Amino acid sequence: MPRTRLALDTEPWRGLPVRVADLLEGEVEPISVEILESIAREVPEYARPLDGRFGRGIRRGVGEALAQFVALIRDPEAGRDSGREVYLALGRGEQRAGRTLDSLQAAYRIGARVAWRRFADACRRAGVGAEPLALLAEAVFAYIDELAADSVEGYAQAQAEVEDLRRRRRRELVALLLADPPADAADVTAAARAAAWDVPTGLAALACPEEALARVARRLPPEALATVVDGEGCLLLPDPEGPGRAEALARAAAEARLALGPTVAPGAAAESWALAQVLMRAAAAGALPEGEDATPLRVDDHLAALLLYESRDLAGRIAARRLAPLADLTPKARARMRETALAHLRHDGNAVAMAAEMHVHPQTARYRIARLRELLGDQLDDPDARFELELALRAEPRTG
Repeated sequence: MPRTRLALDTEPWRGLPVRVADLLEGEVEPISVEILESIAREVPEYARPLDGRFGRGIRRGVGEALAQFVALIRDPEAGRDSGREVYLALGRGEQRAGRTLDSLQAAYRIGARVAWRRFADACRRAGVGAEPLALLAEAVFAYIDELAADSVEGYAQAQAEVEDLRRRRRRELVALLLADPPADAADVTAAARAAAWDVPTGLAALACPEEALARVARRLPPEALATVVDGEGCLLLPDPEGPGRAEALARAAAEARLALGPTVAPGAAAESWALAQVLMRAAAAGALPEGEDATPLRVDDHLAALLLYESRDLAGRIAARRLAPLADLTPKARARMRETALAHLRHDGNAVAMAAEMHVHPQTARYRIARLRELLGDQLDDPDARFELELALRAEPRTG
């Protein structure tokens, strides 16, 4: 009598009578041969002698599948755990061979068709009824689905291992490129080869918030190296001025504030990275000119501001000395005199040009110049004093 069917949707072989296992057992060997011949004939990727590691894996997979299927009919409680590794390994093998799973999935479908045809013939000859035959068909194809799922899992495992290895090697490469003193060129070349990365003639470092690194990296070309350095997102972008790079940087900048270091030879990557970090800190501190906080920020566009930011203690002392005469003014008057002084230095005291910059009447500009001379005196005429005064005026908002 047929056994009670349990878990029909996932394990239909549980409902088959043990007698079916006895009938199928004698068919395993000839079916294995036919399946292997059919796979070699119908799957182009496998149309070669089934020898070596590849061939052993396929033969073992077919033999194990048939034997385990019969064993499950005989004892459904035995489960499939003991044989899963075979199909996981087949999936891993396809990934490592650089193939998709299409060929392996085709082989599984061919195996299922051949097995079902031969199993059905054996059962009909033995007088097995229509209901057990229908259940046998369901069991064959449900079982093949499980084998295929195992291989998909194995393929994904191998893919993840490759990605993990690639990420680790690229992190090691970034560390080597950012080494101080610079690493030996031969070591960099060897590490780049291991990371499947072509050493460019020029690259630029890109800084971004750590939490935005993955999003930014997805917007950049795949050859950009990405990792976390000292709690900050770090990317090394080859040929940053090359075709399509500006568009890629603009897309990446939509994800987060970016600071792009200067383009340098690979051996000077640490210099580009250090400057990109300084630019990020300067932007966060509000040390860039107003209206110039759009991203991607470029170090080469903010060299003077970075010089003042990095030397802010000295710049602060200069500001305290040169702008001391403005200290007793009200905040509003002090801001007005600072604006006037900077315009005076830019336009060499030309009242008309100053008025246009400050959006005031020329007569107002002349009045302000007179007041400025009362406050600053000879500083406006001495070249060295003018130089320090301009540094002070540019630095004071950033040094407080």
